[in-house]
Amino acid sequence: MQILKLIWDFFQYQILAMKWLDGLIRSGLTAIGLDTSARLGGSIEFFLYDVIKITILLCSLIFLISYIQSYFPPERSKRILGRFHGVWANCISALLGTVTPFCSCSSIPLFIGFTSAGLPVGVTFSFLISSPMVDLGSLLLLMSIFGARVAIIYVIVGLIVAVVGGTIIEKLHMERYVESFILSAGSVDIESPDLTKKDRLIYAKEQMLSTFKKVFPYILVGVGIGAVIHNWIPAEWVSLVLGSKNPFGVVLATLIGVPMYADIFGTIPIAEALLYKGAQLGTILSFMMAVTTLSLPSMIMLRKAVKPKLLALFIGICTIGIILVGYFFNAIQGFII
Repeated sequence: MQILKLIWDFFQYQILAMKWLDGLIRSGLTAIGLDTSARLGGSIEFFLYDVIKITILLCSLIFLISYIQSYFPPERSKRILGRFHGVWANCISALLGTVTPFCSCSSIPLFIGFTSAGLPVGVTFSFLISSPMVDLGSLLLLMSIFGARVAIIYVIVGLIVAVVGGTIIEKLHMERYVESFILSAGSVDIESPDLTKKDRLIYAKEQMLSTFKKVFPYILVGVGIGAVIHNWIPAEWVSLVLGSKNPFGVVLATLIGVPMYADIFGTIPIAEALLYKGAQLGTILSFMMAVTTLSLPSMIMLRKAVKPKLLALFIGICTIGIILVGYFFNAIQGFII
């Protein structure tokens, strides 16, 4: 057991968290005369370390997930979902969301395609909730910052929110609140050509480069904000607003996150800095979930596909679910960190 623990610790701290990189950057900055214990030097160290670390993880994860995704084109995904009914369909749809795009804006076109193909609206909404919230990238990135227990529990509760949310929408028979052009579009069954291993590698490479170009500006902004929080904002301020002293911190963090647009790669450095400064775990996770699931641009896109009543229900379900998840993690923080 001791050997397994050593192997796991090496994987978590040296592979995922890349602590060796932090030490290397600190040594380099010290060699050129920067004091990394001071605010400016510490900010530069935080910025360089997180940008490089997240970029490496981002490119590796997107390449791997895109390769896996090449086995699940929309036509195949539709057929898989069509084999299941009831809550099991919601479960499979939520799980399918874990191997699809990283942000809600990228998930909405797939949601529209699944709905046009005749899949139940509740099932497609389970996919729409889980896709940006609990993808495989979020599992490994959260593991690199908060540890395996937090990451695994986060994914489980995220899937529960997706399944429950989709089931509620299905039980309320909200199909009539989908825009008519979506329901009448129908689907064209076009078989995807069989891809060779080389084709899949090329596809994964193209997806990685495309996603990296779109996401990298948000990484720079997120890491910049994280560096400011980490080295310039007093811990007392963060603790007062987002710590245990404020019982409404989860609600506040969720509301702040909604109008923002980013993905988990951009929010991770902010979350890391907030935790270091004394913010509660659940409050941080609520902020991350709100940013990735309920961003304003994605809600504008979704409004083109569904009517206001269904959009409001979707936002309400997600918001309540995110807030409940936040308070849940705050309650168990002492047992998992």
